[in-house]
Amino acid sequence: MSKSRILIADDHALIGELCKRLLESEFEVVGVVADGRTVIRKATELKPDVILLDIAMPGLNGLDAAQRVKTALPSTKILFLTMNSDPEVAAEAFRRGGSGYLIKTCASTEVVVAVREILRGKTYLSPKLPRDLVNDLRRRGKSMVSEERRLTERQREVLQLLAEGKAMKEIGTILHMTTRTVAFHKYRIMEVLGATSTSDLVRYAVRTHVISM
Repeated sequence: MSKSRILIADDHALIGELCKRLLESEFEVVGVVADGRTVIRKATELKPDVILLDIAMPGLNGLDAAQRVKTALPSTKILFLTMNSDPEVAAEAFRRGGSGYLIKTCASTEVVVAVREILRGKTYLSPKLPRDLVNDLRRRGKSMVSEERRLTERQREVLQLLAEGKAMKEIGTILHMTTRTVAFHKYRIMEVLGATSTSDLVRYAVRTHVISM
């Protein structure tokens, strides 16, 4: 019987390697990646059964990466492994297609248990989080971002890269667009958010978990 295939995504090499060693005795670890864009590319290429995914990923955060993976590969399960213990973020993670949510302070054995559970078609939530509250937030279906301030997928990409301190020329190279187009997206983002400076954009990005500080 073939082993279930797992892709690990964490920008800390040590954590990625520890997760690989933890899981490879029972599962086939098909890769360890360190940024959100590579998650999407490798997931499309390797078609893993499970992606173990951090939220605080450079280039493209885990929430946005998960949503794109689930659109392209609906059968792939997403297990978030993060330091973020905010119930609202956990609820958002499930709304974005997650099947499980673990806090990085969990016991190593819990990671294996969580993977097993979601492979059986169940959901898994860290016992460190208030299950009733997370479930209530999920049922309400209320996003962390109000509708009138919602950015397009491309605008969220530009916002994250701006908030990470990248110059517009560098963003253009990453996103395969002209510097002028990046500037236009920045203008539209600031207009939608009512921002007047890059500092406003950074604060918004942190508040809505586009980036982590």
